[in-house]
Amino acid sequence: MKTVLLLRHAKSSWDSAAQNDHDRPLNRRGERAADILADHLAAKGPRPDLILCSTAMRTRQTLAPLVKALGLPAPPISLEKELYLASEDALLERLQALAEVVQTVLLIGHNDGIGQLAGTLAGTGREPALGQLREKYPTGALATLRFANGLWSALAPGACELLAFVRPRDLDRS
Repeated sequence: MKTVLLLRHAKSSWDSAAQNDHDRPLNRRGERAADILADHLAAKGPRPDLILCSTAMRTRQTLAPLVKALGLPAPPISLEKELYLASEDALLERLQALAEVVQTVLLIGHNDGIGQLAGTLAGTGREPALGQLREKYPTGALATLRFANGLWSALAPGACELLAFVRPRDLDRS
């Protein structure tokens, strides 16, 4: 069994219209959501064997508290420019190219690609999670998908079971 964790970056700041999109940071709400999600993933798992992350500032800031929460040794992290605003197809191809030794991968990216990929991969799953995932993939949302085939190269639309879909508001501690 393989596990795919798909995390959309937390809420980003739009304070500076002149700022390059790639360099936009998280806003305060996003920082708080990233902390909450990090605690959730570290406590409830599964622990990733590999983390793939877009090079955008907001994805790296979403990743930072997670690395801290997971503790040492940290899983290998690959910051990849190609994941920045990547399409569903590009993200799927990246996952299909994973080494078979990887059992659980966390991919941190952007919509529309990450949400579309989650919806496409989830062939089965419990309601209301499946419906919520397909309706909207908000910032900071995390989908946990199980892939029974065992070969990353065979990852395909509908091949996964959605085990969980968590949004920051589902975990809000305030």
